[in-house]
Amino acid sequence: MLASREYLETLERQQLAPYAQLSSASRGRVHPEKEHGYRPAYQRDRDRILHTTAFRRLEYKTQVFVNYEGDHFRTRLTHTLEVAQIARTMARALMLNQDLTEAIAMAHDLGHTPFGHSGESALHDLMVDHGGFNHNTHGLRIVEKLEERYPGFAGLNLTWEVREGISKHATEYDTPGATGYEPGCRATLEAQITNTADEIAYNTHDLDDGLRSGLIHPAQLQGLTLWEDALQHLEIRAAEISDLERNRITRYLLDQEVTDVLQTTDAQLEALHPASAEDVRRQPYDLVGFSETLRSRNRELKDFLLQHLYRHWKTVRMRTKTKRMLVELFTAYVESPQQLPLHVQERIRGDNLHRIVCDYVAGMTDRFALEEYRKMFDPEERV
Repeated sequence: MLASREYLETLERQQLAPYAQLSSASRGRVHPEKEHGYRPAYQRDRDRILHTTAFRRLEYKTQVFVNYEGDHFRTRLTHTLEVAQIARTMARALMLNQDLTEAIAMAHDLGHTPFGHSGESALHDLMVDHGGFNHNTHGLRIVEKLEERYPGFAGLNLTWEVREGISKHATEYDTPGATGYEPGCRATLEAQITNTADEIAYNTHDLDDGLRSGLIHPAQLQGLTLWEDALQHLEIRAAEISDLERNRITRYLLDQEVTDVLQTTDAQLEALHPASAEDVRRQPYDLVGFSETLRSRNRELKDFLLQHLYRHWKTVRMRTKTKRMLVELFTAYVESPQQLPLHVQERIRGDNLHRIVCDYVAGMTDRFALEEYRKMFDPEERV
């Protein structure tokens, strides 16, 4: 039997929690389109995001370590896939809309620059008098305008709920830019799950990459509550840990974090009994999150990573170097737009020069930015 879209939408109504966001209840798209025969709206959005050039470019954008520093470190793409997996697991357990959750998760970092947060910081400083730069807002710009895949409109024409989820992506390192998407209301539970999954992913996986790189040594983690709990539970007592033991620890931490969020969120939902997705929006605070105990332990881990990984002298040196590169590229393009590719120059006629240059630089991968820098400033490099 072939499952039609209507049949799948019926299953959603029958099987999902009353506060889940149903595909059939979407506020729709800016440009009306005929519905697909066997894909609900949010599955279709997920697929559109997957096939974008912006999504593919995440493969060569920094998570913590620049791409050429090692083949086994997370990139922005693998981070995104890990967030999507964690988020979908939680959505399934809470009986929420998995397709919507995955679509938001797949899109949550589309707007990231090359070289991670150092690139974002560089573009924000350069654009401070020209509308600023925020990777959430830029992610929306990508899906609403910059991706050109359809003849009738710019962007991907995603549903309102997916675009809202992108705009309201919020973690300690992400500031939402929800203008135009009911900024006074909560996001869907599916979007809230993505926010929490992002935090779980970068906490556990940045620790894993820090240990793999050697910038963090296991001895430095002594006394850290999450670390000590993992060692005790897994009965790991050696001063040095093997790759297998590191993987076991990472897996244990992930399971602890996800389980805590599920139990805490389920208790919140049981206490409040929201009757619909709109009831969730009207709450004064997010319903998805950690218990106070785990939030405190995560704070301990975040402070450790900030001090020993993100502010490690090697990380700072690379961050300073890459930021300087992007500033020089941006400045050179603005001062002489004729150096930009022709298709970028053509866009300047219809938009602000600084914004177009910002779009171009933000879309670069680490690898392309390094190549472009050599071509622009090394006289012996062929252009």
